[in-house]
Amino acid sequence: MDGGELVYSLAEEQDFHSSDYGGLDYMSAFYPRWMQEPGRLVFIGRISGFCLEVVCDRVVQGLRVVPDLRGRGIAGAIQRHVAAHVRQHYPEVRAVRLTRGEAPTPETLTKYRVIAKEVGSSAILSLCCEAAHLGPFIAELRSKLARESESSLGGPLTLSREQAETLILTRHVVSNLLPGETIISDWEPLKPLEANLEVLRRRGLTWIVDRESEPKALGLGTPPYAVPYRHDALRININIFGRSLASVSAVFLAQLEAFLPSLRGYLIIYTYVDPEVWSGLRQFCENNANVSFFKDYWEDYVLETDI
Repeated sequence: MDGGELVYSLAEEQDFHSSDYGGLDYMSAFYPRWMQEPGRLVFIGRISGFCLEVVCDRVVQGLRVVPDLRGRGIAGAIQRHVAAHVRQHYPEVRAVRLTRGEAPTPETLTKYRVIAKEVGSSAILSLCCEAAHLGPFIAELRSKLARESESSLGGPLTLSREQAETLILTRHVVSNLLPGETIISDWEPLKPLEANLEVLRRRGLTWIVDRESEPKALGLGTPPYAVPYRHDALRININIFGRSLASVSAVFLAQLEAFLPSLRGYLIIYTYVDPEVWSGLRQFCENNANVSFFKDYWEDYVLETDI
């Protein structure tokens, strides 16, 4: 399909149709918020009564095609329409970044480039449990960390918004911690630019570092949101940048501790880390507190193409 059959318009709140995505889709929780968000555009492509949607601000996010129409080139047609809109209205934008949950194929690499081959991916460690089991899990990890810690001095620090926004743009963090010099919040890649701080600001992130000066690990925690996996399921996403296993483990534990007071129901926790520390973090998370591993190892790849 070349997209000629699609009719595009800006979406309204009643246009949203929920999807499943293995019970983990975020759209039901995020869509009403996006409709009210300044500067964000939500496009609808219609064909024979079906709705297809994509959300766009400075980041293209949330492309959805109804199941009956997948595999017909519609996603590509919508992407081309959005790219044309961005070129017309935001000529300063030179490239589009995205993440994929599988290694790029040779065909994909004719259209996109991996931002940095040595650090162009994040490995995902996923856990699940009843909220009542998270406290004992944290206590068990805290005991492990006390035995394995490199140093007894200091500890993880929760940053204010001003501290976080200053730190994320420093040369130390950009060069030494960020994969491909890219901020990844959940699975969304952003360049470390002043203009992108507003995008991060809207998300209500919890920023934690392992230490105040030249940290070895920096974690971004996204507020929990409801997903349809179970009637009371919450998904939690944590991005941790850094290659020191001890520092990443300390920040991971601190993020869980920060979330704990507000959590209820069934928890699905996705933690995005450098592939080098994934196996060590998984071993750190082995427990007797009824917290299970949700999925096996997989990676997200950060890709880029000129617009």
